Amino acid sequence: MHLILTGATGLVGAGVLQNMLAMKEVSRISILSRRPVAMVEGHEDKAKVIIHKDFKSYEPALLEELKDAQGCVWALGVSQNAVNKTEYYEVTHEYPLAAAEAFSKLHPESPFTFVFVSGEGATQTPGMFTPLFGKVKGEAEQSLSDFHKKTPNFNPYIVRPAAVDWRKHPEIHPFIPHQAMYKGAVLTAFDTVYKSMVTPTRPLGRILTELAMSKGVPLEGNDILNEGRTVPNTAIKRMAGL
Repeated sequence: MHLILTGATGLVGAGVLQNMLAMKEVSRISILSRRPVAMVEGHEDKAKVIIHKDFKSYEPALLEELKDAQGCVWALGVSQNAVNKTEYYEVTHEYPLAAAEAFSKLHPESPFTFVFVSGEGATQTPGMFTPLFGKVKGEAEQSLSDFHKKTPNFNPYIVRPAAVDWRKHPEIHPFIPHQAMYKGAVLTAFDTVYKSMVTPTRPLGRILTELAMSKGVPLEGNDILNEGRTVPNTAIKRMAGL
């Protein structure tokens, strides 16, 4: 099975990539990235890094290379504190929508599964105190759902991890961005008080990969939202057996 991955140098994306590389069922990985991905070294027979600078544009030659991909994990993202509001909207909303439009045309007669990594706090009904990330991610979720309704072969899943925890996933530690010491302290506190809000990268990466490998049919479960397409953190934990 051929899968597409974005955000491979980030925390969630690295967890996904490590799982994809380890899974025999995944025969080929196309990684769209602005820069080289160190984790791929030694795995070039299975994973290929395609340097891609403009995530709002997909040239015919690139689409030809991706034409037999059956799914994508869209883990590309940025902190709302790292860029201005315009840039955050572009990365969080415009990039995945442009990809959805392009990837849905790879093989229009058969399903394409698009797994969008959102986050707890995303909402389609923002209030006065909703943070920027919650509003923009919620808008991206809604746009992907709307695109699905008018594009029969495009099947999205919206996955909402909470506090992403890399601590027990040593395979990715050499490849992820430096994690500030306070983040580890916060996760340690959450382990005691808000354990339900901690999302470990290893099972998260597996779940995201397995969803991308599926045909994109609606999921079942009382904790699944949006007609079987939105997976909140409670469902992630259940699916992971945590």
